[in-house]
Amino acid sequence: MAKINPKEAVESPEEPSRRSFLNKLWVFLGCVALVEFIAVAVAFLRPGKSKALPDGGNSVVIGGSVDEFTPDTVTAFVRGRFYLARLDDGGFLALSSKCTHLGCTVPWMETEHKFVCPCHSSAFDITGNVISAPAPRALDMYAVTIENNVVKVDTGKLQKRAEFNKEQVAYPKKA
Repeated sequence: MAKINPKEAVESPEEPSRRSFLNKLWVFLGCVALVEFIAVAVAFLRPGKSKALPDGGNSVVIGGSVDEFTPDTVTAFVRGRFYLARLDDGGFLALSSKCTHLGCTVPWMETEHKFVCPCHSSAFDITGNVISAPAPRALDMYAVTIENNVVKVDTGKLQKRAEFNKEQVAYPKKA
């Protein structure tokens, strides 16, 4: 009879060491971080979804009575993301608040009587025309209608334009 060595008879698998456990943990956490990084990169590069329309889906914003706006002034409508400009001849333009260069919000500078982009100093006049580059074209606009002496702006469709044109202005009907 051959003798059996007890070590050879029962070979138990080695229990994982602390070092191998930590190595596996670091690999797992690295994979999780890589997946999160890829998800963030894809979300950043994917085109943005359209923003919710003001007033719970209604794309028409009521600006107010024609008499509330004095000629040669600009009124900001934050919820609609536009400016309502009343020109010196009494006409109305609804201008987008986004610069046509990189999309920064352009504030109306009352003292300078122009829109100035804080990102790259593009400047626009009261009609939205470019007066200082790098913006490539005039501010985008929304359609304006005047019904029963009330100014309404349709923010449902942004109208891109190269420059200001007299046909873009909405005038109140004369009584």
